[in-house]
Amino acid sequence: QYCLTVHLFTDHGKSTSVTKKCATGEECHFVGCHHHRESGHTKCVSCCEGMICNVEIPTNHTNAVFAVLHARRTSDGSRQTVNVAVLVSVM
Repeated sequence: QYCLTVHLFTDHGKSTSVTKKCATGEECHFVGCHHHRESGHTKCVSCCEGMICNVEIPTNHTNAVFAVLHARRTSDGSRQTVNVAVLVSVM
């Protein structure tokens, strides 16, 4: 149901890998950035819901989030295709 993106990079900000895959809601509970002292790498994880929602690669706490898209209803009650991102910080 969700798209998961995992970005690994060095202390100097050089990307070492980016992984993108489909994920369950449970896998999306671990969003955010975490520094791993033993390897010296930082791992940023983001999740999102929606078509092609994971174009951006997470690099910090601002964009390593769980973004869920909701369709808005127009005043006449019909569904509109405009999406609004709701950012949920999971800690």
